[in-house]
Amino acid sequence: MFIDNEDYRVVIGDAAFKAVSQSSPENIANAEAEAIEEISGYLRPVYDTNAIFSSGGYDRNRLIAMYTADIALYHLTASQPQKMGSEIRKERYERAIKWLEGVQAGKIIPNLPLAEPEDGFAGFGTSYQSSPRLRHDW
Repeated sequence: MFIDNEDYRVVIGDAAFKAVSQSSPENIANAEAEAIEEISGYLRPVYDTNAIFSSGGYDRNRLIAMYTADIALYHLTASQPQKMGSEIRKERYERAIKWLEGVQAGKIIPNLPLAEPEDGFAGFGTSYQSSPRLRHDW
C-alpha cells in the first residue's frame, strides 16, 4: 500500500496505534483504500493520482502520506468501541480536508505530478463561458 506503519507513527502515538491496529488487516486495508479514494477525489481533476499513490518510500509526497494516514485513522476510529480518541482524529481529518479543498480551489499548489491532459488543457476544473451576445437596437 501507499502508507505503512511508520507513516502512522507520525500522526498517532504507539499505544493508540496498537489499539487501533487491533482491527483486522482487512479493515485497515479498507480504511487505507477509502482514504486514498477520498484524497483522489480532490486531486484527480489536475494531478495524476495513479502516479501519486503508486510511488513509495522517499519518492512520495510526505504531506499526502500524512493526510492519507490521518484520514485512514479517522475511518478506523469510527469503528472502534467508544470511538477512542475521536476528537483528535476528527480535528486532523478536518485539517486534511481543508488542505485538500485548498488544493482543489487552486490556492495551494503541492509538488505533485500533473495529469496528462486529454484535450491539451490541464486546469483546476475551471470552465469558461459567457452570456449570449445582447443585440439592442435603440
